[in-house]
Amino acid sequence: MFLIVCVACRWLQAQDWPQLRGPNRDGVYSGAGRAPAGQLWKKSIGAGFAAPSAAQGKLIVFYRDGGKELVEAWNPATGAKIWSYGYSTSYRDDFGFDEGPRAAPAIEGGKVYTFGAEGQLHCVNLADGKKVWSEDTHAKFRVRKGFFGAASGPIVEGGKVLVNVGGPDAGIVAFDANSGKTLWQVTNDEAGYSSPVAAMLGGLRRVLFLTRAGLVDVDAAAGKARHQLPWRARSQASVNAAMPVVAGDVLFLSASYGTGAIALEVKGTSYRKLWSNDDSLSCHYSTPVHLNGVLYGFHGRQEEGQQLRAVELRTGKVLWSVDGMRAGTVTLAGDTLLVLREDGELVTAKADPKQFQATGKYRLLDGVVRAYPAVADGRIFLRNESAITAFRLQ
Repeated sequence: MFLIVCVACRWLQAQDWPQLRGPNRDGVYSGAGRAPAGQLWKKSIGAGFAAPSAAQGKLIVFYRDGGKELVEAWNPATGAKIWSYGYSTSYRDDFGFDEGPRAAPAIEGGKVYTFGAEGQLHCVNLADGKKVWSEDTHAKFRVRKGFFGAASGPIVEGGKVLVNVGGPDAGIVAFDANSGKTLWQVTNDEAGYSSPVAAMLGGLRRVLFLTRAGLVDVDAAAGKARHQLPWRARSQASVNAAMPVVAGDVLFLSASYGTGAIALEVKGTSYRKLWSNDDSLSCHYSTPVHLNGVLYGFHGRQEEGQQLRAVELRTGKVLWSVDGMRAGTVTLAGDTLLVLREDGELVTAKADPKQFQATGKYRLLDGVVRAYPAVADGRIFLRNESAITAFRLQ
């Protein structure tokens, strides 16, 4: 009995982070630790905005070095390289931004799935990094080059890898997770920069995409779009980047560029609007977290300075708003907000709907930090444009 209890306690303390924003893509960490307690290691890394992922004792990083995109497994405790897999890339950013990959790796079923900046989808073994299959989605599905490269991360659901590819009659494509065979394709939507979320919502299992055109509710098993909702700015220069948020029977979508946010109550195939405006929580690229009916996230355009806010999910009421935070991402560890600012400062605060009160401020990285952190097994992994740093969590 003692052994069983100890194993259960260890399981509760540890948590993998196998994809963007954690196990459920909701930005929630349920393991031990709420604040950084000391640096473990720091390693140089090549170009890219792709967040790291962690599972089964491996930290998976995805970056560009010269003419190659590299997928690597590192020891999360030491940063030591375990294996490396690479392939050629010729991606060039039309706006002069970073030319590395944008989408976080997804780890599922002993495999790692990555989606490069010019649409190269690769599957490798988690154990040794050996290639299983790959597909040049932009060439195969005649995808027009977007503003900032492919950035919508792959998601694995029911033995399928689903990707917002963005081609004609191939807006969303499902590939067999083991072989890479194309199983089905739906919509004409161009690719957005928002990664999809899979969740039970309104009594049905759904994979929710926010493409360049708007919401697509996908029935992955049937290979069809169950529901579509246009949701994008009229400006040609606009992008959708924040991910859908599911909380109970409510779906929250948000964008910037004058588009704003919408909260929908979902039951079966029925979608009922609860509220919509551009004043409550208009998210540029950062997705809010949810706790007890309240959203916590960044409001406004990144380049114009943003506000950190708490917003009532079902009404859109702004409960509090803090200026001067610039821009960043929010992760939830228990009832603690981990607010990672673009300048590399981590601010911790209790997720309190009544007030914002910082409980700690930690200068963790220099440079520009736009990638989401990975939080796994009592450690937090942070990436800027040139390095990944690991810290213990106390």
